[in-house]
Amino acid sequence: MRKAEQKPDYYTQREWNRILARERVEKKRNRNLVFLTILLLALTACAIYAVYFYVLRSHDTSLRAAYSVSSPVQGTYDSLKSMTADPFSTGLCVTDTDVNPDSVFITSTEGGLFDINNQDVLYAKDIFEQRPQASLTKLMTALVALKHGNPDDLVTVTETAFDIEEGSSVCELHLGDQLTLKQLLYGMLIASGNDAAQMVAEHVGGSVSQFVDMMNQEAAEIGATHTHFVNPSGLTADGHYTCAYDVYLVFNALMKYDMFLDIISRKNYYAEYKDASGDAYAMTWDTTDHYLDGSAALPDNVTVYGGKTGTTDAAGACLCIMSKDAYGNPYVSVILNSQDKSQLYVDMNQILSLASA
Repeated sequence: MRKAEQKPDYYTQREWNRILARERVEKKRNRNLVFLTILLLALTACAIYAVYFYVLRSHDTSLRAAYSVSSPVQGTYDSLKSMTADPFSTGLCVTDTDVNPDSVFITSTEGGLFDINNQDVLYAKDIFEQRPQASLTKLMTALVALKHGNPDDLVTVTETAFDIEEGSSVCELHLGDQLTLKQLLYGMLIASGNDAAQMVAEHVGGSVSQFVDMMNQEAAEIGATHTHFVNPSGLTADGHYTCAYDVYLVFNALMKYDMFLDIISRKNYYAEYKDASGDAYAMTWDTTDHYLDGSAALPDNVTVYGGKTGTTDAAGACLCIMSKDAYGNPYVSVILNSQDKSQLYVDMNQILSLASA
């Protein structure tokens, strides 16, 4: 670059000063351009980092926060808990012994009262003793059907429906009748129809034996470890048993289904369907629950919502119901092996008195 003391002879001083001034302006312009370029690069880098930090990395910033014992991410207890499966007892009433067995007197072999909201066992008498369960079996049949079946499916009655004990409770189905699975479930639980239970099992399981396998698998999944099924109806058979606590577990699982709650609350159900000829046919199925049909005295300060009955010579009279106290709090109560239906409701009223205490 030219210097002032090296002015060429062929330039006048005025010309040379003009050249130097022009060079100073050019140098300043170049410096400003370099500065602006550096500033622009810095701003671009900041923008790129901002996008990365606030957009791409925003979802894991909490994982990089400072250590905190109370933090749901970094806290020692919560962090370990998040990697641990919920225990079986979550949301359930649990006991391993009798509870308040002397608070009321019942003649039935087993009885239990379970406070659903508070997840508390209010009464328990021998609730883990294995016994035949009669038609309380149909609670598990309903649970498997609601879990794996489509209520709108059309089912044609086959010979399977009549593979039951003569004289046992039925919905009076006929060969070739066409009903929905929903109608069969209503008949099975309200009228305790063994023929309906057979058709539910065959339709949902492909065969009765395969459906019974599904029942036993479901029992294992919900923790009903004192239970084993041989048929879907509850007719007496070797190796077919349960206990009062397992009945509660099945009923508790069923309470998640609105259809089940509707079924057990009904005094009767009117079903219209087609017979084998395709002609219209209708049946009305009445409840077997004496609380609902008015033949059993209702307990004081407790509303019986509904449930399921069961009776055989081997199982005695059995009952599982849902009730509510004066404040609307729900309870499930179970009795197995009462001496007869009359004593069954006397004993149940004794148990339900604890819900209104």
